[in-house]
Amino acid sequence: MTLFHFGNCFALAYFPYFITYKCSGLSEYNAFWKCVQAGATYLFVQLCKMLFLATFFPTWEGGVGVYDFIGVHYIAVSALVWMFTRYDLPRNFRPPLTLLLGISVYKAFILEAFVHLFSLGSWTALLVRAVMTGVLALSSLSLFVTLVHGN
Repeated sequence: MTLFHFGNCFALAYFPYFITYKCSGLSEYNAFWKCVQAGATYLFVQLCKMLFLATFFPTWEGGVGVYDFIGVHYIAVSALVWMFTRYDLPRNFRPPLTLLLGISVYKAFILEAFVHLFSLGSWTALLVRAVMTGVLALSSLSLFVTLVHGN
């Protein structure tokens, strides 16, 4: 569906210009390759956007009315990456951000190792995962609010 939507948007964005270009006298000035270059750039940017969204923001496939706790995690990671890439980030923010990013990237590995190490049951493991995600999200939120409020 996404690829079809992309093709539709691309066609709606560029075919009117292409038809206008071919039917008018613009083609005499050899501007066709600039149109091709603009179209290729648009194609590349949209492809990168689709890959980025599909990679870092997966769709929720749970039931209707069920809260998405996995998405609470991706939003926290996105906020951490955004804060980490700021050029005006205070130096005292860098160590906690690095620690939180490391924990959030390796969260699944850390939690699986924790579950196997302590032989936790499935409900206890689920509770530990929820608590870990909550701690990461609240820590990210507190750093985010402190950074934004401080500017």
